[in-house]
Amino acid sequence: MWRNNYKIGFDDRLLMLIMIPVSSFIIPFVFFGLRFQGPPYFTWKIYFTTFIITVAIWVGDRYVMIWARSRYPQFAQVRKRLLIQSAVMLVYTVLATNLLGAVLHNYCGLQNDGYPGHTLPDIIINSNNAAIFSSLTLVAIYESIYFMNELRQSIEEKEMLKRESLQAQLNALKTQVNPHFLFNNLNTLTSVIPENPAQAVDFVQQLSKVYRHILEVKDERTIPLKEELDVLRAYAFLLKTRFCNNLDIKIDVSDEKMQKKIVPLSLQLLMENAIKHNIVSSERPLTIDVYAVNGTLVVSNNLQKKNQVFESTGIGLDNIRNRYKLLGDKVVEVTESSTSFTVSIPLIEN
Repeated sequence: MWRNNYKIGFDDRLLMLIMIPVSSFIIPFVFFGLRFQGPPYFTWKIYFTTFIITVAIWVGDRYVMIWARSRYPQFAQVRKRLLIQSAVMLVYTVLATNLLGAVLHNYCGLQNDGYPGHTLPDIIINSNNAAIFSSLTLVAIYESIYFMNELRQSIEEKEMLKRESLQAQLNALKTQVNPHFLFNNLNTLTSVIPENPAQAVDFVQQLSKVYRHILEVKDERTIPLKEELDVLRAYAFLLKTRFCNNLDIKIDVSDEKMQKKIVPLSLQLLMENAIKHNIVSSERPLTIDVYAVNGTLVVSNNLQKKNQVFESTGIGLDNIRNRYKLLGDKVVEVTESSTSFTVSIPLIEN
């Protein structure tokens, strides 16, 4: 029974241990006008009858809530869930109250003298009123605690995502300025200077552009796509200079998409991941395509994985996903086939 506490939202055992006996004691006084002194008298037989019915209603309604939350788990389905859940609980409550009342009356003799001064129709009406009130109270208690827990969890998750976003931006910066990256570019520059001084000057300018961009946008949540693509072309220039014809980078995005926004440094991370995890050689050239489709920017490469000692941790993709989560319900889609690896990043409206 308690395995589904995560769907209830909290451990309700203590609540049931307290509220069921207390409710069973209060209901006869509130709905049937019973008293300790003077008729109609309160008896333990009446309490036991009310207790059995209260347990049946509470446990049954609890399972209805578990069923409803399992069937309609999304936040957008809350209204639909509450309407269906309430309707099912109402039907169950009335049926359980009347059926159990009939069983207790006819077979157990618990209601033969239970409510003196009340006619049978009065007893049925009062019993249904008490049962419906109990169900409404039950819904109010459980849903209030459930929504408070969901709100607290949502706030905690949002704070966690903010921290992860800051860490993601820092990781992106470290990724770009790490010694290995700098070492590769300096090596490339060293080989270019004696052969083609003009190209070496361009290389330094593009390298400077990449680093300047990283420092400027590291605190931004989004930037225009045009800015990100401008720097991506500079980054692609560095990679092309290093790998020559072994790497083919194609960027094809229409002008109408340029004012949309994107999470900064995401494209560089994806391009770097493609270089990091795939073979780039004259025998097996690597092709990276960047293009826009259906409100997303797609970065796709042919798949030719390196034989790495350590498997990819996916930190780069997780960083991008978490930064998009902070912006709402935007989803980063990753598709891998036997021949290609594709990441689709949502384009954000201004």
